[in-house]
Amino acid sequence: MKERKASRTAVKMANKLVDLVYWRKMRKTGVVFTGLVIGLASVFQLSAITVLSHVCLGVMCVTFPLRLYYKLLELLRWNPGGEHPFQSYLDYDSSLTDKETVMLVEEVVLLVAFAVTEIKRLLFIDSIIDSIKFVVLLYLLTYVGILTNGLTLVITAVIALFSFPLLYKKQQVRIRRMLRTVKAFVKKMRSLCLSLFDRVRPSPVPAPAPAAAFKQKVKSK
Repeated sequence: MKERKASRTAVKMANKLVDLVYWRKMRKTGVVFTGLVIGLASVFQLSAITVLSHVCLGVMCVTFPLRLYYKLLELLRWNPGGEHPFQSYLDYDSSLTDKETVMLVEEVVLLVAFAVTEIKRLLFIDSIIDSIKFVVLLYLLTYVGILTNGLTLVITAVIALFSFPLLYKKQQVRIRRMLRTVKAFVKKMRSLCLSLFDRVRPSPVPAPAPAAAFKQKVKSK
């Protein structure tokens, strides 16, 4: 039951994220997207502690007057039930059970172990083609590191995350046609590289036949 509950929670969170990315709820997505971009741009100019403190102060500038207003209504007996304006947020259970915590930690450990295994495989040349791709990626990242920093990349990634799905939804046919062309070109280049590698690679030395080896032994005697 607990595993099903955890899987349902994960599915709900994934569906909410998909709804945000695909702009299915325009107002909610606009608020989240604007808040993320403004927050990251603020961190670009100020420290993270300053930005977090100002965000919390801004939220409390809204919640505190509302709480006092409802308290005043309760004192004037215009709110006899003593309704709390943020009771739904207070009742929302965001805690994790012991089993859910263990499952989450196991998933994180598996992801870290997979990343370490892949990096080890690429660094110690388990596959020549994959290591060449990794070298090219690292070489390109050196230029990216010179031109920009990590926070700029995060801001760009957030903008791309909210922009590309909407662009793909509107230009789906054209993008699919371009992707097919790119895939065909990559497949052609890969087959060309493999054929060149097969030509350059020396052919294996054939093993001597048993009869010839026996004759050589007899002659030597």
